[in-house]
Amino acid sequence: MELRIFTEPQQGASYDDLLRVARTAEDAGYGAFFRSDHYLKMGPVDGLPGPTDPWITFAGLARDTTTIRLGTLMTAATFRYPGPLAISVAQVDQMSGGRVEFGIGAGWYEGEHTAYGIPFPSLGERFERYEEQLAVITGLWETPLGGTFSFEGKHYTLTDSPALPKPAQERVPVLIGGMGARRTPALAASYATEFNLPFAGVDAAVEQFARVDAACEEIGRDPREIIRSVALVACVGRTDADVARRAAAIGREVDELKQNGLAGTAAEVVDRIGTWREATGVQRVYLQTLDLADLDHITEIAADVAPQL
Repeated sequence: MELRIFTEPQQGASYDDLLRVARTAEDAGYGAFFRSDHYLKMGPVDGLPGPTDPWITFAGLARDTTTIRLGTLMTAATFRYPGPLAISVAQVDQMSGGRVEFGIGAGWYEGEHTAYGIPFPSLGERFERYEEQLAVITGLWETPLGGTFSFEGKHYTLTDSPALPKPAQERVPVLIGGMGARRTPALAASYATEFNLPFAGVDAAVEQFARVDAACEEIGRDPREIIRSVALVACVGRTDADVARRAAAIGREVDELKQNGLAGTAAEVVDRIGTWREATGVQRVYLQTLDLADLDHITEIAADVAPQL
């Protein structure tokens, strides 16, 4: 079981804030530092100083960290053309020495699109574009040096692309996730290195992982090739008072967090992760870390929870 840190910078974070969290996570031994890809805050926060772009963030972190892996849950396919996105991710992978993991989703938050002038097609069209982006981006990366890549789809056409630059890794891990019952599992079976469920319940996760397994078997892929992961909000403390203080800092109730996330003392959280592992076979947990000023939270989880896993 691997623990990773997952941040939501649209809620209010500068690059320096994210760098402090990433370095703290690296020093504490976490497997990766992940962030969302959103351009607008959610809920009753001011969101200051404003949104930051994940791939610009990771270009900085590629040079300002040394070992921790870097990735997105999830890059929005609506925000960027697939060719330039493939270039950006490959460049950051080179800059980091091969530490990038590429999570990509169809995009869902209409408000951020209208706020920044980004087209927001229907759900059906967003999934069409998402599928084509997966084909284009992975196709560009997999094209042998000296070869060219062409693609003709409904929404994107590439002709004789030199398919450069190449990532440092032979294969950049691709993360796909979500609760879609049909198209999402099919895309995961075709493209995913890892399948992630964000903020789902155990029962719903069992059903969705089973759909991914079935989609893999339908195309002759071994489902065990896909890592299973979940993202859950974290609120852990050494005492009940610590837990209550941290819950209040993120505007949540302790009982609700215990039901829907990973909250409580280290022993309680270890038991909860054990329940997830036994029921779903999950191999990674992304700890949604909402109070980025509370670096002790990150180090305490690494010291108190991780060794028991």
